[in-house]
Amino acid sequence: MSQQPFRTPSGGAIDRSKPLNFKFNGKPYTGYQGDTLASALLANGVKLVGRSFKYHRPRGIMTAGVEEPNALVQLRTGNRTEPNIRCTQAELFDGLEATSQNCWPSVDFDVNALNNLLSPLFPAGFYNKTFMWPASWWMRYEHRIRKIAGLGVAPTEPDPDRYAKRFAHCEVLVVGGGPAGLMAALSAGKSGARTILIDDNAILGGALRDSAETLNGESAVLWVAAVKQQLVQMENVRILTRTTAFGYYDDNLLLACERVGDHLHRLEPGQPRQRIWWIRANQVVLATGSIERPIVFGNNDLPGVMLSSAVRSYARQHGVRCGDKAVVMTNNDSAYHTIPALIESGGKVLAIVDSRTGPGKAALDVANQHEVEVISDAVVVNANGRKCLTSVAVNSYAKGELGHDEIGNQSRTIECDLLAVSGGWNPTVHLFSQSQGKLRYDDNLTCFVPHTSVRPQMMAGSVNGEFATRNCLTEGANAGRLAAEKAGFMPGEFVPLPTCDKIIESPIQACWVIPVANAKKSKPAAKQFIDFQNDVTSSDVALAHREGYQSVEHLKRYTTLGMGTDQGRTSNVNGLAMMAQLSGRSIPEVGATTFRPPFSAISMGAIASNETGENFMPLRRTPMHEWHVENGATMVNVGAWQRAQHYQRPGETMMEAIYREGKQVRAKVGIVDVSTLGTIALRGRDVAEFLNRVYINKWMKLPVGKARYGLMLREDGHVADDGTTTRISENEYYMTTTTASAGPVMSHLEFYAQTVWPELNVHITSITDQWGGMALAGPDSRKVLEKAVDEGDVGNDSIGFMGYKAAAIDGYPVRIFRITFSGELAYEIHVASDYALSVWEAFMRVGKAFDITPYGTEALSMLRIEKGHIVGGELDGRTTAADFGFGGMQKTDEDFIGKRALDRPGMVCDSRKILVGLISENGEEIKRGSQLIEKRPIEKPGDTPPVKMLGHVSSKYYSANLQQHIGLGLLEKGQQWMGKTIYAASPLTDTYVPVKVVHPVFIDPEGGRARG
Repeated sequence: MSQQPFRTPSGGAIDRSKPLNFKFNGKPYTGYQGDTLASALLANGVKLVGRSFKYHRPRGIMTAGVEEPNALVQLRTGNRTEPNIRCTQAELFDGLEATSQNCWPSVDFDVNALNNLLSPLFPAGFYNKTFMWPASWWMRYEHRIRKIAGLGVAPTEPDPDRYAKRFAHCEVLVVGGGPAGLMAALSAGKSGARTILIDDNAILGGALRDSAETLNGESAVLWVAAVKQQLVQMENVRILTRTTAFGYYDDNLLLACERVGDHLHRLEPGQPRQRIWWIRANQVVLATGSIERPIVFGNNDLPGVMLSSAVRSYARQHGVRCGDKAVVMTNNDSAYHTIPALIESGGKVLAIVDSRTGPGKAALDVANQHEVEVISDAVVVNANGRKCLTSVAVNSYAKGELGHDEIGNQSRTIECDLLAVSGGWNPTVHLFSQSQGKLRYDDNLTCFVPHTSVRPQMMAGSVNGEFATRNCLTEGANAGRLAAEKAGFMPGEFVPLPTCDKIIESPIQACWVIPVANAKKSKPAAKQFIDFQNDVTSSDVALAHREGYQSVEHLKRYTTLGMGTDQGRTSNVNGLAMMAQLSGRSIPEVGATTFRPPFSAISMGAIASNETGENFMPLRRTPMHEWHVENGATMVNVGAWQRAQHYQRPGETMMEAIYREGKQVRAKVGIVDVSTLGTIALRGRDVAEFLNRVYINKWMKLPVGKARYGLMLREDGHVADDGTTTRISENEYYMTTTTASAGPVMSHLEFYAQTVWPELNVHITSITDQWGGMALAGPDSRKVLEKAVDEGDVGNDSIGFMGYKAAAIDGYPVRIFRITFSGELAYEIHVASDYALSVWEAFMRVGKAFDITPYGTEALSMLRIEKGHIVGGELDGRTTAADFGFGGMQKTDEDFIGKRALDRPGMVCDSRKILVGLISENGEEIKRGSQLIEKRPIEKPGDTPPVKMLGHVSSKYYSANLQQHIGLGLLEKGQQWMGKTIYAASPLTDTYVPVKVVHPVFIDPEGGRARG
């Protein structure tokens, strides 16, 4: 068992009384409670963690947080395994198992490392240049490329863990638990505002956790603990740690993922592994901090090359020495604070290589105090070593014309096992960018900072370019107070700022990409990595520039710079700076890409939450659901609803039950549940005008007590939905839509009422759940209705075709509509949902004398096809009103949605497909989705001529009433094919059915039954 040779005897925020056992690549190690996998591996001397994405070069741990580009591992085993997990964020637990990914047979010896030798063959864009021919081979290429590329392995078995989501509202949301975020939450909380503080880490404090600064004369860690205690005691403040805010959306909606149980070996019963928070905030304070960036030089990806802040973090937070002999390379003063941390952990700092002429006084004092050599006007040009760092080459350095870097010829080699690099700091502006905020490049800070906000938000701390602790505390306190005030709260008790050391740092000097020095001309230049995760080198950026890809978006996509899971946190600015140098532009002129959600990778389980399997969508049931089940109905999911498919009697097959139900409707009377139809109430003095603009036909003169069929188009002229609307009273209308389009139609109407025609007095309310509906159809339907209605006439004179009447059944108020979907004499009865079952049972009771039968969706489909009525199969988003023969309905003298699009050539050409009826001529079943072709292809060896598709079968059924297979289809120049025979070809089933083209209405084309 490992003895953790690089662990300090004391120090850090780990609990040495709680050792933890874990395995990495099958080998056992130990760590402590409070470790991350990264800190535990470093403590055990493990430097080689993985292989790079494309070249399979050795890679080690580079950072200490979410920005880690290299150390991605496969975590856990079996059905709980998860790929591409950052070691730096994986909290250690007893029994943890992790393996390196993207290496075979092992991370120490990877066969695909041959790619590194062949790298001249794999420049930027080589996929698109190389794998173009032959096109049919791409699937072979892709399989091999994916086997080589640096991706982990997804589990093949169902995920056993639970996930959850939760909604929260607050006046002030603070993102980030560093010094600025803590002060913001404290100030907002003291004002009385509901405040939520979220932080990505398990422990609050941010950069203060590895700082040697004192606040109020005590360590920063103690100050953080005191502030947390104050926040915990406030009832109006909620703290969420281990929570990543990954998405910033409209109206200050932020999504955050809480890792509830990722740090546990086993979850408690019912405990979710992760929880997604949907947080709506009045005001948002972004205190997301900043991320240190590297400097680009030769072999800068070797294990042992780390960010300076990461070295400091592992020493102070975990008691881990990242190396015995260290060199620090920097262009700013912050890296000097790593010196005491390294020495305290037992390491030796051999030299500080500073690209500037001289550091600030405070930085020099640190170096002198610890007797560390400072090499000014110099840079590391090469890191040397095979699988880990063994030495660095240092050259003199100066800024040339146009800001190009120049290095001297003399090189000094320093043997070391650790190189701590700091190239400056990048504010973590991802959430700000997601909120559509605009960035500004600051030449003095050499980074992008927030500039213009479009949301109710404030920035505080280093995300705003304020890197000094004192300034972070001040900005945080002010932002919290102002946010609470803007949310309507009086400023609370003033939160005193803690006293802290005032540190004056000398300015940063931009240092991006260092030219590689090679003593031997024949030796190839060492690779300089800009994007470590995607193996993007400086030569790739140079190639993109030569080939004309100078736009920041083109650069990103051509080279894949910043397209990894780290979103280029350590690479973007360096890449932009190099492109700026190559093209003779400034960094602001090159621009910056837009960051998009998620900020960091989110598991699919957390996104789906519990909405999987039967919970994928809400299950909706009609008021008569239990009656259907009790009376033998087979229930099926139709969209979001459960509907009765058929009512199978003892001794019947499914098809026999369907045919019986369909024939009963044509011969006597049947009843079907239509509660799933979308139901919308429209009220207001301008509803008629509104409908006149929404539908293609006229509505201004619709009388009270009458219904009308209408078609509504999309803006592109294609049919969106069809249905009926009834005028209940002078300013009240009742609309029904198809089941599937209830939601889209409601959104469509609301959009136009609120944004396009706000001057119209129209109020729209979805009432689908408030009403139940049933359709009574068949020759005897009027007789059943007369028996069921409490009083009043329901004869043809009282409620004619497309008429409406209010009545009562068993004392329950109902709305009766003379509407038919089957083509028979029919009525739709709508009633409040609470009374729907009672009304249904009343019909079944009085209808018994007329042999009434309930029928399901299958018989309903057969009946509607026999009548030529259109539904979703025909309303496929590509059809117009004229395609269904409704061209005459369209207003010619008034405007309506989609009218202008109907004049486009493609909408009026002679070759459009129109609705036709189809009858099987040989008695074979017509397959739904079949292609309609003129002739059956000639079946001879080698004879495979192209066959023109004239149309397709949109709906089909065996008509029990006509005793033949029929269907509806959309056929090019359909009128010319009337009475002729064509073929319904189904390549999937290898069937070619000869069909006769007929009128789409098979039964009662004159409509006499419905008007009887």
